[in-house]
Amino acid sequence: MAVNVETLEKLERKMTLTLPVDSIRGEVDSRLKKLARTVKMDGFRPGKVPMSVVAQRYGYSVQYEVMNDKVGEAFFNAANEANLRVAGQPTITEKDSAPEGEMAFDAVFEVFPEVKIGDLATAEVERVSADVGDEAIDRTIDILRKQRRTFAQRAKDAAAEDGDRVTVDFTGKIDGEPFDGGKASDFPFVIGEGQMLPEFENAVRGMKIGESKTFPLAFPEDYQGKEVAGKTADFMVTVHKLEASHLPEVNEALAKSLGVKDGTVDALRADIRKNLEREVKFRIASRNKQAVMDALAAKAELDLPKASIQAELDRMVESTRADLKARGIKDADKAPIPEDLFRPQAERRVRLGLVVAELVRANNLQATPEQIKAHVEEMASSYEKPEEVVRYYYADNRRLADVEALVIENNVTEHVLAKAKVEDKKLSFDDLMGQQG
Repeated sequence: MAVNVETLEKLERKMTLTLPVDSIRGEVDSRLKKLARTVKMDGFRPGKVPMSVVAQRYGYSVQYEVMNDKVGEAFFNAANEANLRVAGQPTITEKDSAPEGEMAFDAVFEVFPEVKIGDLATAEVERVSADVGDEAIDRTIDILRKQRRTFAQRAKDAAAEDGDRVTVDFTGKIDGEPFDGGKASDFPFVIGEGQMLPEFENAVRGMKIGESKTFPLAFPEDYQGKEVAGKTADFMVTVHKLEASHLPEVNEALAKSLGVKDGTVDALRADIRKNLEREVKFRIASRNKQAVMDALAAKAELDLPKASIQAELDRMVESTRADLKARGIKDADKAPIPEDLFRPQAERRVRLGLVVAELVRANNLQATPEQIKAHVEEMASSYEKPEEVVRYYYADNRRLADVEALVIENNVTEHVLAKAKVEDKKLSFDDLMGQQG
């Protein structure tokens, strides 16, 4: 087999492959003979179909399979001999001319780029940290209390106030015409918790049982209901029921109801602190990892393989379709999803994947079995039966591979932070939790 490799543009290469016609013909004959031993055709007993009939029926498809296999094998062997790191699948076309007794093919493909990472000592990275204070624990307890609150009927002459649960009928119209979602009967909501638009809550606040009121309500421009966004509606609301909320006391009974084994308030607070610290650790790690990845992307020079970007685009589009389908969107499989919506993100993912891989290779940052085990055990520690979670991960190599990828990213993060110009920044608990991890 003669091999010729030439550079076309950036990462694009072309390889010329030649294959002996005899080897292709011999493999086709071999496969047809094997097929003839088992093929079933009307008018013939199994294994007794004449070769000429088998060749006429299956010759083209077998020839196609053999060509694909032989050319694929030749390409794989040639790429290995030339020490080429091929990105994606090659595009192979048969040449019009070839030496006598041979077939020639052109394989056009991309190779993975050379990744040049600049001096990490000049990279600037912001590293954040945050603590879990008593105020955060108090607010969490308040949330847990609200989840277990009860409601009791208020006096008939009482006025609705924040924290009350009101049950109302309402009807809304725009330019005198009803609209979808603008009418409800016996609709309950708690005043002051943002379940309704502020103008709606303001109108109901102070009303008594049996009272009705008409008021205008201006929908925000970015309101989720596009048909009413930016428009003003006239609403009429009638209060049918008014209930005051009662929060449980912070005591041993509350602690026990929340599953705290010791059943004490101190144990409850300690349990909440542990859970919040775990969440803070996760968010800080995610935030710092993102800062490191941004710094790496800025310090790296490389060309991006189009094949890798296309593969990432395909994955993202397919993931979006699956998400739409899971939400019950009709004809999600056929919905037009423009690839360009995802292109910047796909390019970034490919870039970071290549940069991280090079950094891992050059600095031996691979995940060790001990690191993977420790990470799995840490994730499992938040569950009631950690040992079952550990078994769950170790029962599937794909799950372990996901954990391995996370550990490698953590190794890369620590490596970069140890070398870069790091600016430490203390965040408040609220600022950290208000950001997406």
